[in-house]
Amino acid sequence: MATTDKASTRDRLLDAAADLFYREGVSIGVETLCRSAGVSKRSMYQLFASKDEVLAASLDRLLPQYEARLTPDPEEEPAGTPRESILHVFERLEKAAAEPAYLGCPYLAALVELKDPAHPASAVARGAKERLQGFFRTRAAEGGARDPELLARQLMLVFDGASARAGAGIETLDGLTTATVTALLDASSTR
Repeated sequence: MATTDKASTRDRLLDAAADLFYREGVSIGVETLCRSAGVSKRSMYQLFASKDEVLAASLDRLLPQYEARLTPDPEEEPAGTPRESILHVFERLEKAAAEPAYLGCPYLAALVELKDPAHPASAVARGAKERLQGFFRTRAAEGGARDPELLARQLMLVFDGASARAGAGIETLDGLTTATVTALLDASSTR
């Protein structure tokens, strides 16, 4: 029974952390986090050494869902051409950005807010960004891009810039990122 209680407490903390950090930023206090999760500070510190560890664990736990939301699942969707799978990511980004609760990419937000590459959550966020860039690089190479590394970096700039601008309410993405990415794919001869 105690194991179930701990798992439940851990899940509540991570759920609350993911929600609060996304909506309010990483500077929320431990008291606010614990109150939102319905757990005591003592319980939190029995599970995690610090709020930093909670943030890192919440971002890590969110990663499979985040990636599944963006990249095609080869078991559920046909992979399509490399070009189509890259465009798919940006179509999904545009769809997500149109949702009222969209506040941008949680991994980019963590990196920008923390400004500390040694922070455990920065490592998780950087890993998420590197995985997406790796997806772009792999698909670009498979599609015959002249310089897959450069194209992957350009696609990350479009992705992160679009995420930040849409998350801040400065821009609506309706076709903007897909048109931009199409131009980059054309210029790099990606099929």
